[in-house]
Amino acid sequence: MLVSDEDEIENEESESDEAKEESGELLYSWEDHMEQLDRVMSVLRANHLYVNRKKCLFAQEQLEYLGHVVSRTRVATNFSKIQAMLDWPSPWTIKELQGFLGLTGYYRRFVAGYGRIAWSLTQQLKKDAFAWNSEAEEVFQCLKKAITEIPVLALPDFS
Repeated sequence: MLVSDEDEIENEESESDEAKEESGELLYSWEDHMEQLDRVMSVLRANHLYVNRKKCLFAQEQLEYLGHVVSRTRVATNFSKIQAMLDWPSPWTIKELQGFLGLTGYYRRFVAGYGRIAWSLTQQLKKDAFAWNSEAEEVFQCLKKAITEIPVLALPDFS
């Protein structure tokens, strides 16, 4: 089997990474990060691929990604999405209810009992079943409250 220069570089890097990890140092320093970034950009440039600067973020303390705010220590829900749910007016049509359930449904895995809470609202999506009343309004407000109590997910500490 032939071993390329790249394989040798990867082996050297993994051995030095293991040594850093055992000593308790950060696995990747700022310099390591910048070196990796330079490598990625060089490969892109060599293959005539380009990135859109407006869509790239570097050296951020936190960033928004798929409806969440991700930082070094945690993943939290995006406040603007939660605010949109809180500001959502009571639905008076099936389309408005579908929109609300679609928005809240994105975070369903983080809400304990989401299916149980939203069940009566989803039943209203059936043909000729939409009838907004005080019970539906109560469930609607309960679902809004449950969405605002979504936990912040802590990232694991492997040290």
